[in-house]
Amino acid sequence: MERRTSRPRLVQAMIDIWTLPDLRRRILFTLGILVAFRFITHVPLPGVDIAALQEYLGKNVLFGMLDLFSGGAMEKFSVAAMGVYPYITASIIMQLLVPVIPRLQAISQEGELGQQRINRITHIATIPLAALQSYAMIALLRSQGVTVAGLGPLTIANIVITMVAGTMFLVWLGELITERGVGNGISIIIFGGIVVDLPSIVGRGIVAAIAGSPGGLIAYIVITLAMVVLIVIFVEAHRRIPVQYARSTFRSGRMYRQSGSTYIPLRVNTAGMIPLIFAIALMQLPGTIATYFMNPTTENPNFWNTIYNAFQSNTAIYNVLYFALVIGFTLFYTMVIFEQMNLPQTLQQQGGFVPGVRPGKATADYLNGIIRRITFGGAFFLAIVAIIPFIATSITSATDLGIRSTAMLIAVGVALDTMKQLEAQLTMRRYEGFLK
Repeated sequence: MERRTSRPRLVQAMIDIWTLPDLRRRILFTLGILVAFRFITHVPLPGVDIAALQEYLGKNVLFGMLDLFSGGAMEKFSVAAMGVYPYITASIIMQLLVPVIPRLQAISQEGELGQQRINRITHIATIPLAALQSYAMIALLRSQGVTVAGLGPLTIANIVITMVAGTMFLVWLGELITERGVGNGISIIIFGGIVVDLPSIVGRGIVAAIAGSPGGLIAYIVITLAMVVLIVIFVEAHRRIPVQYARSTFRSGRMYRQSGSTYIPLRVNTAGMIPLIFAIALMQLPGTIATYFMNPTTENPNFWNTIYNAFQSNTAIYNVLYFALVIGFTLFYTMVIFEQMNLPQTLQQQGGFVPGVRPGKATADYLNGIIRRITFGGAFFLAIVAIIPFIATSITSATDLGIRSTAMLIAVGVALDTMKQLEAQLTMRRYEGFLK
């Protein structure tokens, strides 16, 4: 029975959650997994100068973002230093390969069993990717003088194997959350890492803003609040495409036709965080390569010193190229995902059609045209989020705003998704939820 009290809707929803034993058990299980994740991030590996590593992570945007995803495990060089990033990489690769390789495409169309096989392949692909990324990280840190000299091949192999095991363990914890907890497990793991480090990031940003100028703190707060509002608007924004269904039923020896209507929600930001990750990785590549050939700071700079300096996150050329790459990757990745959904064929098989549009190719062209137009808005939004740190730093002199916009985009998206799942649980039991 639906409960109606004089309490505010949000407060009543929080009370209702804890009065449901099964939902309360799911929430406590999720919190317990997050506590275990935090313990793992504090188990260190040998062979690294932690102070030098933290200084390097502060200068490198890509590794700084990966450290944020891992909940600070990378700056501690713990067994979970790679976080779940290798699994995310494997998932992205599989999403791109499924429409290209006929065998994988056939497997993906086998329903739930096919999806389980795709997930199994993704897990297997995560292992070599985690090993490769772990070794590449050690090699890069060694080239930067961060690792302690004298690491032998067996020690390096031991570190790599341990980091791979840490990644797979985190993936397993995430799947436990998906199965027995609340929300998407992998997203919750990333969310937990961001939330832990967010207070210190905000604190450093406020201190830097105050030190920069008297109005820096006000500008810092205004930019932060505006960014949260924009993220919520664009994460939730979608275009509703009306769909009608015509069904035939046979009763008492006669054929009856029934009709119904619904809509397809096409999201403005279908690609999520993936384009930002792609763009950051590509923008960091020239600077990373330049570190192997550039002259030390005590010598005259050469061509590679110029490349290294040009591709730092505080330069205009870096942010202009970053802006363009985010838009390009967003458009490309969204179209790949949309093609995999194969909505026109699904509608035709289920007896649905878009009013005023012929089924088949005409429907496909209509939906593709709409997704291209609305995706451009989502791509422009992601690009703005990507360069907000550069803009905010110029206004507030708060250099610690570095990757907070990306972190906030993930955190807000995961929080909204988890709230929707809790909303569905409450609504299913005829309780009032968080949202109207």
